[in-house]
Order: sequence, then C-alpha cells, then structure tokens
Amino acid sequence: MHRHTWAEVRLDRIAHNIKQIRQRIGPRVQFMAAVKADAYGHGDVQVAEVALKSGVDAFAVALLSEAIHLRQNGIRAPILVLTPIVPQDIDIAVANDLALTVSDATWLQEMRRYKTSKDRVRVHVKCDTGLGRLGLRERAELGALAPLLRADDIAVEGLYTHFASANQPDTTYYNEQYQRFLAMQESFKAEGFPDVTVHCANSAAALRDPDNTFDMVRIGAALYGIDPVPGEVSRVSLQPALSLHTRVTHVKRLKKGCFVGYDMSYRTVGDEWIATVPIGYADGWSHCFQGFHTLVGGREAPIVGKICMDQQMICLPAYYPPGTKVTLLGAQGKRRILLSDLGQHVGGAPQEVSTMITDRVPRVYLYDGEVVGVYEERSRMAARDPVVVG
Repeated sequence: MHRHTWAEVRLDRIAHNIKQIRQRIGPRVQFMAAVKADAYGHGDVQVAEVALKSGVDAFAVALLSEAIHLRQNGIRAPILVLTPIVPQDIDIAVANDLALTVSDATWLQEMRRYKTSKDRVRVHVKCDTGLGRLGLRERAELGALAPLLRADDIAVEGLYTHFASANQPDTTYYNEQYQRFLAMQESFKAEGFPDVTVHCANSAAALRDPDNTFDMVRIGAALYGIDPVPGEVSRVSLQPALSLHTRVTHVKRLKKGCFVGYDMSYRTVGDEWIATVPIGYADGWSHCFQGFHTLVGGREAPIVGKICMDQQMICLPAYYPPGTKVTLLGAQGKRRILLSDLGQHVGGAPQEVSTMITDRVPRVYLYDGEVVGVYEERSRMAARDPVVVG
C-alpha cells in the first residue's frame, strides 16, 4: 500500500453474519443481500463473491451503474435495481439481465419510447405503504399500471415495499404498513399477478419478525454486522466487518494555551502530546467527527481541532512515536469503536458512516486472519481484476 491509512474488511465475518441471519429466517425464505453504495463501503464485488459462497440468493443495488459493475466483474446472480432507472437505458438493463423497480405507470409508458430489444423486461413493483418515498399508494394507481404490466415483453417477478420504522421499539406504524402491504398484495392478485416473489423485510424486520417475511428478505445493515435494532438484545450474533486504521506521522509536545487546527479551533488545556495522522475529510472523515476520539495503545485519544482535508490531529494519552497504529473504527485492546458509536455522534445511521469512507482509503480484505486481497483507489483502477475469495 502507498498510504499509512487503510480499512480492513473481514469477509469471514460477513460469511458468519449471513449464516446467523439464515438460521433466523429459515431455509424457505430467499436471501437478497443489499450491496448498494459499494456494499455500504465494504466493496461490492468482494462482498458479493463471499455472499454467494455463503448461500445468498440475489442482490439489491440502488443504481444501474452498480448493477453493471457487478455483472462486469462476474456476478451472475439475480440483481434488483431499487431505484427506477432512466428510461433511455432500458436496453442496457435488459442486456445485463437485471430486474428493475417499477413504481408508477409513467415510467413504463416512457420506457416504450426507447426499448428496441425483443427480450423481456423483468420488473418488481414497488408499493409505498408509508415511507413516502417511491411506489404505488392507492388501488387506482395499481389499476392504471396493471394493463401495462400485462404486455408480452414484461415479466412481473416481484412485489415489494419498505418499512419506515421496523427498528423502533413502538411497532404500531410498522404493523400499519404491514397491513397496507397485505391489502396491496390481494389487489395485485386480483389484477392477475398471483405468482410473484413478495418481499418487505429489511434487516430489522427480518430479525425481529421472521414469521412475516413472505418470500424473500432484503438484508443490508445486518450483513455488515450493524445491529439493526439498537438497544435491544440481539436475536443473532452479528460481527462488525469493517475497521479503519492509520498511523502517527508526527508528534509534538505543546504547552498549555497553544492553538491546534484551522481557525484556532482547539487550545491545549495543559501540556499535551499532539499527534498528526494522515486521514481527513477527503477520505470521508469529515468535520462532523470533531469532538470524537480514536484509539491509541488501547486508550482513547480525542480528535482535537478542525479535521483537515488530508490530516487531523489527536491528543495522545501519553507519548507514542511516529508509526504507532491509530484506530478510528474497530477494536484496540479492550476498547472498541463501532459504526453505531460514530453514527450516534453525528446524529445519523451507522451505515452513513461506512459509506462516507472514500476510495482514497485502501481496503485490505481478510478471511480467517489472512489477507486475500488489497484494493487501492478502486474507482481509478477499473481494469484491475477483482479479488477472488477462497
């Protein structure tokens, strides 16, 4: 590697998490793994490869480009694109054998202007049962869509929705959404589509309520070891797959009253060991992490001053020389920093943090403690062969 900063992805932990989730949902339910946003920052191809070997049935991505990237790297399993694609790209999607989300009649009508392929378009119909994002809300909307779905070159494969609050202690709204989805499913059958794959459960819903998952679950957060129901005793033993590390590049002893960082954003409260580490907001470690801490020698080392583009400063608990390992995410000794800790600090979701880590940060892939691949600046190395696990 060419940097003192790197992320580690434990592919064996992803395999472990899949096994735990599979035991919870049972063998009859299909397992769709969400690998959108570069597998939540973990690496889409690498995660997809180990997921297939661990028994995952299909994948979900957000964008057409994400699906094509998987296809170009040898992933042949079913892929569902969760966001409606640009209608002009319909032939590209068909040529790559992708399932597409349909959320209204307008998209299908517009798609007709551009489709030249004679092959069928595989679609999953999205229902909005209360998230307020995408999908059919009313029976009348389904009535307008159904005739278009009956075209000979349309293969209706699925019906789905997404929960807004499956991770919350109060399940009232979750239950309301579930009942609305049941009603929409009955209407879908009445329109002549009785044999489709029905799915609604995200990580939280699948693990809390596995008896109501229908035909398939869509697992994102839990796949990567993120507890989808914070504060509740977990029903499965999930293991975090991602950690982030750097090394001290410079250390100095500053007297009380010295300023550190842009805009004089920190002032030493005593004589302090201040270290510089080479990771900043261009790597995804943004200003929002100011006031949080890192781990050095198994002890907390607070981030001090404003985080710079390429570097940041930390206050060491004692002198540590240049080259000392600094952990921003993961474990050192008896202490650890979880994605949920960082998410809570910034007022966001844990997966928001993992997707912030940019391609400037090399990913080191491990399986059972052995390095199985290293990827550096992946977006600039598209021609490089993917890492093959196993």
